[in-house]
Amino acid sequence: MSNSDNSKKIILDLCGGTGSWGRPYKDAGYDYRLITLPEQDVRYYHPPKGVYGILAAPPCTEFTAFCLSRKRKYKEALEVVNSCLNIIHECLIWHYENIGKNNGGLGGLKFWALENPGGKGTLKYFLGKPAFIFNPCDFGDSYKKETNLWGIFTNPAPISQPLFGIQPAYFRVTNGRDGLTRQEVRAITPPGFARAFFEANQ
Repeated sequence: MSNSDNSKKIILDLCGGTGSWGRPYKDAGYDYRLITLPEQDVRYYHPPKGVYGILAAPPCTEFTAFCLSRKRKYKEALEVVNSCLNIIHECLIWHYENIGKNNGGLGGLKFWALENPGGKGTLKYFLGKPAFIFNPCDFGDSYKKETNLWGIFTNPAPISQPLFGIQPAYFRVTNGRDGLTRQEVRAITPPGFARAFFEANQ
């Protein structure tokens, strides 16, 4: 599919950080919009009409399996998660109110996905059973970090021979890579998964 074919398909990347999950869409010429701090705050963002796809990766600090040296701030963290869900719901409402009608040539929401830690991560207790669970090694990235996805999307296809005997993500990263903190590096969506998700959801 050429770039011109994709140019009117809006992809929202909510809390996308470096934009690693949405990069394949950007590279393929989609109307890719990164909604992330400090430039934009999802709590105050209202989506345009006719959004095609939504990627959401709200911060995982309060939902991680690792023990925190302080009390978890669930209320504040869930405010961001709920803001992502509100944006998704707003796009879904527009979709079902307008698809099949005269909507000026705009399409509708084809897929949405929200990502957060799996394993002992706690967001599943708020959102329920995830639709898809993966490790980066399932898609050719040489580390483990069990991750949950909620949403409506086509499951990405793992590689035929996942990598085994590799280290978990917290052994893989250190402070200072490209000026990012250890936490920020760990939050980057693995490129193998990002590519596989894109190929399954275009």
